Amino acid sequence: MESTKDDLVRPGTSGGLADVYRERFLLKLLVRKELKVRYRGSVLGIIWSYVKPGVQFVVFYLALGVFLGMEQSSTNKGGLANYAIYLFSGIILINFFTEALGNASRSIVGNGGLIKKIYLPRQLFPVASVWVSAVHFFPQLLILVVACLFSGWHPSLLQLLAAVAGFVIVALLSTGLGLLFGAANVYFRDSENFVDMLLMIATWASPVMYSWTMVQHKLGEMWYSIYQVNPITIAVETFHYAFWLPTTDGSAGIPPHLLSLWIPVGLVVSAAVLLWGQLTFRRLEGRFAQEL
Repeated sequence: MESTKDDLVRPGTSGGLADVYRERFLLKLLVRKELKVRYRGSVLGIIWSYVKPGVQFVVFYLALGVFLGMEQSSTNKGGLANYAIYLFSGIILINFFTEALGNASRSIVGNGGLIKKIYLPRQLFPVASVWVSAVHFFPQLLILVVACLFSGWHPSLLQLLAAVAGFVIVALLSTGLGLLFGAANVYFRDSENFVDMLLMIATWASPVMYSWTMVQHKLGEMWYSIYQVNPITIAVETFHYAFWLPTTDGSAGIPPHLLSLWIPVGLVVSAAVLLWGQLTFRRLEGRFAQEL
């Protein structure tokens, strides 16, 4: 029986992120493989997921909380109450974004040998990198929750849902940018340096180590609104709202319209970046094997 034109399927045609769902067993294997490779020969293993952010937190807390006076005390009323919780709730989210995007942008080149040998959905590699970063994120989140409980944490359901929305925003953004720069890095290796620079900017341009009120005071309402469009800024503020604010008397407040405006904006922007990254990836992936 002759095949009609509609029956013919071009070999190696990508179905995009839908292929990642269909090949979720392969995704699970890739995540497991990345975790094993990363900690092969390591004495501490996954404990490094606690050590690195812990050291980072101590350095930032001493430099900013103690030496620069960001911690509120009896002699410093202008600081932030429970600054340690404020700082750590932002750090773990920024670390998730930094690790996810950094590894996803290098994932295609790093798996070049496998890509040249067999065909499998190439989107699996950036997505697997984001999942590995999530594995490292949740133990840090557990430490944050324990610290919050010792500080009198009393969150509402709305605050917990805001935290989930913040995580989703960062996950979508990391995946979208990971697909974009992962594909670009095959053709232009300068992309790795650009990503490193972008991650450095993201760390300092988000209100992790300082209050949003400082930004609003310095920039004014119009420029502050532009600053607030950044999905990372929105996500960090959701974590402050969910984890830090319930450990204080609530007088510090949150950015205006965080729940009604900025969280939806963050979700829309991150989803748009994911779509952009996916379209770019599908357009460029046809020559990955040749370029690698």
